[in-house]
Amino acid sequence: MIIDRQFSASHDDWPRLRDAVLEAEADGVGTAWVLDHLDGRVLGGDRDMLECFTLLGALSSITTRIGLGTLVMNVANRHPAVAAAAASSVQRISGGRLILGIGAGADPSMPWASEHHERGIPLLASLEQRQAAVVHQIGHLRRIEPTRVVVGVNSVSLARLAGEHADGVNIRLSSPNAPRYLEAAREAAGDKPFDCSGWANVDDRASQERAHELGLDRLILLRMPID
Repeated sequence: MIIDRQFSASHDDWPRLRDAVLEAEADGVGTAWVLDHLDGRVLGGDRDMLECFTLLGALSSITTRIGLGTLVMNVANRHPAVAAAAASSVQRISGGRLILGIGAGADPSMPWASEHHERGIPLLASLEQRQAAVVHQIGHLRRIEPTRVVVGVNSVSLARLAGEHADGVNIRLSSPNAPRYLEAAREAAGDKPFDCSGWANVDDRASQERAHELGLDRLILLRMPID
């Protein structure tokens, strides 16, 4: 199983993120993942976030081997064509090292949606609409440089869509429904190559053990803030 690291700009700014990713590359980490949020305070941080594709472009220019990814890009944050152009730019700058994780975003009534409400960014009302937006975004991504697309899921229906349309699925390992999501994605993916990953906080040992039990291809460890 590949062990990756995830970094957040909610607590740490560019100098610390830069040094941490360079250290991860030196340590042989497979991929460095970044978050796509607007306000670090929704993550318990104290600052506005660095825009994820701008951050990945900067990381592309100072690294040579480590994979770079979004976990996950919120389809509500950009027009699908703009998101595809941003992903294409990172893919070209990095020499093909991007893995694009995407997600359906939050229900407008959830606390996670506050960063959008405060900025006047509209959110789709229904789960079906948000999941359809994920499929629509994947269609735009398939028109650019070859890019592996992984869908972060929190429902069986989205897990099935990930299996049908994407190259992989990502689950939150602390979710009690993680095995169901993984089973649905694998069944929908059939025999095609399909990457199954899960994320957990770096100090959540129980979830990390669960990754082994579920037979995941990769485990993504999140640390906020960077030590």
